Parts: sequence; C-alpha cells; structure tokens
Amino acid sequence: MKKYTIPLLAGMLFVFSGCDDKFLNVAPDVALNEEKVFADPVMAAQFADNAYSFLPDDYLRFNEGNGVAQASDEAVGIDVTNPMLYTLAKGLYHDHSAFTTLAVNDISGIYDRCYAGIRVVNKMLARMDEVKWKPDQNPKGIKGEMYYLRAFMYFELIKRFGGVVLIDKAYTAFEDIDLPRNSYEECINFILADIAQAVTLLPVEQDAANYGRPTIGAARALKSRALLYAASPLHNSGNDVAKWKAAADAAKEVMNMNQYKLHPKYDEIVSPSGNGTIDEYILIKIKPPRSFNWAIQAIMSPGSGGRIGTYNPTQNHVDLYEMSNGLPITDPQSGYNPNDPYKNRDPRFYANILYNDAPWQGRKMQMWDGGADYSSTSSAYTATRYYGKKLWPEVYQTPGTQTAFVNFIFFRYGEILLNYAEAQNEAAGADATVYDAINQLRKRAGMPNLPTGLTKDQMRTRIYNERAVELAFEDNRWYDIMRWKKGKELVAQKMYAMNVVKNGDGSFTYTKVPLAESFQRVYEEHMHLYPIPRNEVQKSKKLVQNPGW
Repeated sequence: MKKYTIPLLAGMLFVFSGCDDKFLNVAPDVALNEEKVFADPVMAAQFADNAYSFLPDDYLRFNEGNGVAQASDEAVGIDVTNPMLYTLAKGLYHDHSAFTTLAVNDISGIYDRCYAGIRVVNKMLARMDEVKWKPDQNPKGIKGEMYYLRAFMYFELIKRFGGVVLIDKAYTAFEDIDLPRNSYEECINFILADIAQAVTLLPVEQDAANYGRPTIGAARALKSRALLYAASPLHNSGNDVAKWKAAADAAKEVMNMNQYKLHPKYDEIVSPSGNGTIDEYILIKIKPPRSFNWAIQAIMSPGSGGRIGTYNPTQNHVDLYEMSNGLPITDPQSGYNPNDPYKNRDPRFYANILYNDAPWQGRKMQMWDGGADYSSTSSAYTATRYYGKKLWPEVYQTPGTQTAFVNFIFFRYGEILLNYAEAQNEAAGADATVYDAINQLRKRAGMPNLPTGLTKDQMRTRIYNERAVELAFEDNRWYDIMRWKKGKELVAQKMYAMNVVKNGDGSFTYTKVPLAESFQRVYEEHMHLYPIPRNEVQKSKKLVQNPGW
C-alpha cells in the first residue's frame, strides 16, 4: 500500500459525526430533483459519495467523548447512566425506554444511520446504468463501492441486532415497506453476495486521489470479520466447525494477497508519523491534521488542557497486559510486583495507557489526589487513575493549533491475523499456523512467542487476551464480548481502579480498589443482542423485538 497525503473523501453529508461538508455543495434546504442528479455524472458521483457519510467512523461517536469502549470492560466514562451507550448503571437497567428511543446512540442512532445509507446505495445501484459517465470517471469502481458499503452497513446492523430487514431496492413513497426481519443466516448470505460483487469490481489498490475508498482487500477483510462473527458462539450454538473453517479461509484470503504487513511500530497504529498512513492499514477513515476539539478534550487530562478527561481505561483492562517475559501478572513466576505495578509490562501497555509517573509531554503523570491529573473532588478527572494514550497524540496539551492524525481504523492487518488465529484454532486446534499468526503480533510488540503445546482451550484464552491488548480502544472489544457471549463474565464483573498515594519520600503506594457502584454494570443473557429501536417496532405490524427486550 502506497502512502499518500490526501484529504478526506469530498461530498460527505453531515449526520452526527462532526463534519460539516455539504452534499453537492448546496445549502441543506435546497431541494434537488432526482432526475437532475442522475442526468449529471458529476452530481451522480457525489450522490454515491454521500453513502460514505452514514458509516460509523469515529471512536467517540457520542457526546461527552463516549464510545463503546466505555460500555465494555475496557474503560469507563463520566456519565455512566448515559444511555447513548448500551449498558446502564445498576438500578437503572430496567428503564428499557432509554435504550430504545434515544436518537444518537449505538442502538437507534446506528439503526437509523445504516438504513439511511442503504437507501442511498440502493438508489445509486438502481440508476447506475442510466448515468452518462465521463471518460475520466470509473462507474465500475463506483458500483463496487456501493456493493461494499451496503455489505458493510448490513454487517454493522447484524452485529448489533441479529437478523434485520433486508432491503435490496429503493422503495418509493407509495410502496409498503413494513417488512419482517430476515434470519441472521439470510443476512450473512446477502452480505457475502454483495462482497463477492464488490471483489469483481474494486481495484487491489486505490490511486492517490481515491485513497480511503474500499479495495479488494477491504472487501475480503469485511468477509473475514463477518464470517468470524457468524462462527462465534452467539450465532453458532452448535459449534459447527465448517463455519470456523470458512472464517479461517476468509482471513487467509487477505493474508495470501501479500498486500499488507504489520507496521514495525505498534505505538503508531492510530496516529502514525509522516503523512498518516501505514502499510498495515486495509481501510481507514483518514483523520487529517486538525486543531483541538471536544473529542480530544474528553480524552485528555485537565492537567494537560483537557476539558473532561473521562475516557478512562479500567484496572480490569490494565491487568490483561502480560509481563514482558510473556507471563500473566497472576502467575507467581511472572515477577509482577504490586508495589511497582507498571514495571516490565507488555510494551503495548506503554503505547495504550497513561499511568501514574508515566513520562508524558515533558513531565510525569500525577495520578495522586491533588496531583495535576487527578482530583477526588472533580468528576472531570480520571475515575480509574488512567488515561487513554492510544487516542491522545502527545502534541495535544493545551487548546491551540496543535495537530495530529487520529485515524479511524475500519480494518488493519493485525486484526486479520487475529481473526485467522481464532477461527483456525476452533476449526483445527492450536496448529503451527495459529502460533505463527499470533507470534507475528507478539514479535512486533517486543513480546516472546507463546509457549508451545497449548491445548485448543488454552490457545483460545490466549487469543482472547491478545485481541483485548492488540486491538485496545479500536472499537472491537465490546462487540467481541457480545459475540463470545462473555458479557456476564467480563462486563458484569466488578470494575476496578488503582488508588495512588504519594508518600512523603516521593515513593508511591498502589492499591487496587473497586470503582463506585455507579460505575458497575449489569449484563443479562438477552443483552448479547441490542433491542430493535422502540419506534421501529411500534410503527410496524411485522417487526419482532429481540427476546428479553
């Protein structure tokens, strides 16, 4: 993959992601005649580009700097009762209306957004062939992008809701669109068919002017993820090995392209130096250099100029990082010292987490009460004594003109290796190819290889942990927990923080402590799937709600 400095795709419509691009460069209140749009090849291409604006494409998609990491065991946020996320605090759980009616969250917001994007795609596909394309345009590629985007948006729906209503055409205002939900298997087959179409139409690599649009690799990466989810316990209750084999084969298709490779520096995964692109990226949304904004301020410590530094990794997540010798901190032979808990950890810990006394911005982080980065009297500071380094470029210190890349990663090669390892282990056990995939990631991070002779169950445990560490804060953990059906074990477990006391001699005392009850979560069996938004169910005679909601 060549690396380019290029802008975001033009013509994207603002939905709720914070951009202010205007579709077709006209005022929002100007009505555009559909016939006029498709009679003009430039306007038709802009109409197609509008579909991109409906993708979930930010780690902090909700206000106050909230993302789905704060619904899982990865992190907590300031407003734990905010139903923009999925789980609610204990005692408020049974207020299901908050889950199903709020407009901007990971339920109603995504449901509406994806179907709006699917409608754009269906309209574009229906009218593609009547557009008089210019010689310098690429209608074949545009059609491939439409099939890819529809597959992607349907996957975003089914990973949250299970089977949904499949719509493969643009309905008119007078047609009956009250349709029943399709089965999960029907949805997967529909997605795979769209991906197959996209692969025949998309290029292996986009040129500089089109970097950020999908490629064959992106389509195959989507297939890898979709089949991995389909093979997982939530949707594969009988543990059909053939589904795992299909998922492994799909990941192998991407690996066999020899188009992507691991970037040598893990700490540059989200914010790479140079022009902001690396060879590990399969598909990203390029976040070009931008000035200080509310999302960054919600991650940063107020001591560094943040507004509310409340994107806080949990101690639960921190404890997943092994010692540098490859042993978990729970192993008596690991060398873990609870009085010096941050010494000799997996190097990815230092790339992802800001902890007490960590060097940062020319000083050291101060996580004790009264230090620059923590106050027990203000909710604007971390609740856990950690901040999320992965999404906080070091140049951001005080409001001003500092800029950096913070790319949203749709797919990167590291995930493909993890997908392959998980699926192949379930299909065939911990064979040499499983070890090779995981050990590539560990070698890049500076970690020793996994111990030989692991059973399938032991390898599964290590792979789950590897995903948690390698993909930390990249919008994967919450959905992994759902598909593994591990919510009651991982989300409803006690959430912990680290208490830090600075002693008179300058040393520190560390004590692992439970977070306040308001930060603890509930998770019941039916919560592996989201509820269908209440307004959608109420206005339909055929739409059936997910069990338990």
